[in-house]
Amino acid sequence: MSTSFRRKAAAIGFAVAALTLAGGGIAVAQPSAKAPQAAVQPASRATNTQPPVTAESARKAKAALNANATTLVASTTIVVVNANGTKARGTGTVIKYGTGQYEVQFAQTVTTGVYVATIGRADACCIPPSGEISVAPRLSTPNAVFVQTRNSAGTPADLGFHLVVHLS
Repeated sequence: MSTSFRRKAAAIGFAVAALTLAGGGIAVAQPSAKAPQAAVQPASRATNTQPPVTAESARKAKAALNANATTLVASTTIVVVNANGTKARGTGTVIKYGTGQYEVQFAQTVTTGVYVATIGRADACCIPPSGEISVAPRLSTPNAVFVQTRNSAGTPADLGFHLVVHLS
């Protein structure tokens, strides 16, 4: 029985070594030519910058921070936003700047948070349209995030989304 076990262990060892070497060979055999930029980016991205903060946005952000002066240890905030920029549910204030550009303000500072967003619908019907979404801290506004939505071709588009902000 021990001889059989040794043979099986040796066979498995050789198989693992062969697969490891084969895997390493595949990684080395990658083509060195790079794809043209047009193939990597489906459409020209007009802008990846945020619009300037308006006076009204700054006023609302400051008021929201003043209304909730307590410090939270850890929290998760969820908001669902319709394509037209109206809040469907959750917490926060939504400001729509332009096509596919949204600011979501919260009652606490979120600069050290983790932001996760996905294209989504507010209702239980249907699969949402395909597209792209980006989320970043809002410039000059510590209690807000900036969300940008695009269609699959990379053109700014109004799309509904779900946003989760986790603070720890």
